[in-house]
Amino acid sequence: MPLTFTLDPEVTPPLRDGILDLWADVTDAGGAVGFVPPVTREDIRPALLRQFADMAEGRSRLLVGHDEEGEVAATAFLTRNTHPLMTHWIWLYTVMVHPRHQGKGYGRDLLAAAERSARTQDGVEAIRLACRGGLGLERFYASCGYKEVGRVPGAIRVAPGDDRDDVIMLLPLT
Repeated sequence: MPLTFTLDPEVTPPLRDGILDLWADVTDAGGAVGFVPPVTREDIRPALLRQFADMAEGRSRLLVGHDEEGEVAATAFLTRNTHPLMTHWIWLYTVMVHPRHQGKGYGRDLLAAAERSARTQDGVEAIRLACRGGLGLERFYASCGYKEVGRVPGAIRVAPGDDRDDVIMLLPLT
């Protein structure tokens, strides 16, 4: 059953809670989404509130995928670049698919929905994202059309003695 994607959904308590649960579950399953396990919803809440503030100020848009039960199963934030010389591309942040849905093609579906959404934004010519090296994420994003355009060795420290590359990926839309 495919996910149902919504861009700019109304932020309700059930949506907020669903995203918090998704983010915690993805992190605890080893996902590279800004935290290291173990985490709680309260650990994640400040980051989500910052995303909601960016949305309220028009800097970011939420793309959410719901599964057949109506549960939050996937998310991504499409964020405008605030630098005046870089407004022709957007950032894709916090790309997540719930672990129970891994292997169903929902990650590809989420990235395709993000691309469609980006194409509706005036002046946007590319999507840029960063991912944590060492997990094979670069290969996944490359299989979805993204190209590696930069790498900062050891820029992400997930634990003492465990540094990972910060990999920059780009999807041209033109």
